[in-house]
This record gives sequence, C-alpha cells and structure tokens, in this order.
Amino acid sequence: MEAVLVSTGLVALAEIGDKTQLLSLVLAARFRKPVPIALGILVATLANHALAGAAGAWLTTLIGPDTLRWILAASFIGMALWMLIPDKLDEDDKPREPRLGVFATTVIAFFLAEMGDKTQVATVMLAARFPEWIAVVLGTTFGMMLANVPVVWFGERVTRKLPIRTVHVVSAVIFAALGVGALLY
Repeated sequence: MEAVLVSTGLVALAEIGDKTQLLSLVLAARFRKPVPIALGILVATLANHALAGAAGAWLTTLIGPDTLRWILAASFIGMALWMLIPDKLDEDDKPREPRLGVFATTVIAFFLAEMGDKTQVATVMLAARFPEWIAVVLGTTFGMMLANVPVVWFGERVTRKLPIRTVHVVSAVIFAALGVGALLY
C-alpha cells in the first residue's frame, strides 16, 4: 500500500503544470469531448507507466540526474515553441473529429508526450525503489488521473469562451518557464 500511496502523491504533485497536463487542456479545448479524452489519458498512462515500471532499475543506471535535467529543459522549451505554431483548427471553426477519433488521438498524443517526461522518470525511479512495480504503476496512474481529469472537464468548459490561440500562448509561456526552471534547479 505504501508504494501506491507514495506513487500517487508524488506523481499528482509532479504533474501540476507538466506538459501532459497542458496537453489535457489543449485536447479539451480542441475536441470538447471530456469522456473519450479522460479514457484516452487512462489507457495511455497505464501503457506508458507499465513500460516505465518494468524498466525501472535498468533505466536509472543509464541516465544521470544532470543529463535528465538538460533533456527535461530542452523538451519544455521545445514544447513552448511547438505551442506557438498555428494549429489547423481556426478559432471560428467547429472542432472536427480527428481521423483516428478523439480517444485514439488522445491515447497516441498522451503516450508520446509522456515519453521521457518527469512523471515517467518518477515512475521508473519509484519502481526501482519499491519491489511491487505494479503497485507503483497503479499509484502513478491514479496520480496522473487526479491531476489531468479535472483539467479536461474544467478546461473544456472554460475554453468554450477562450480563443484557442490564447490557450496556446499561455501554455507556451508556462512551458518556457518550466524549461528555464529545469535549467536553474
């Protein structure tokens, strides 16, 4: 039980302001379908964190903390720049169903965004710390859901009134600040 509780708390805190939490907001703003987005986050997180948990001890011996800090900073700054690239969805357009559907698009986007993310790294480290890696995966997944699902529902309602460009600019500023913060700490 300790592995579940520690993993839930650490990942829920680490996810606040994280790129995947911002991705949740962008998906909610774009598609305005909270149920398939939340389910997509669940499936992607379970898959991603199961891989991270299984590889726990092995990966922590390959990547040092200084290297992780630089990778994290570069990815945050890269995401900030990416957020500023105009989307094909204009502010006056109605959200269209993506070719793969909202659920599949969320699973793919979230799974890829979580690769190398601090919560994935936290899952690896927690799995190295606790012998019950499945309990760690359940805890980290629950922590991700605690941090992201409210953003999906809240963000979906708020972004009906906010222009999508505003959401992208605010997200870019937050990503850039996180990138600078990763370099400084």
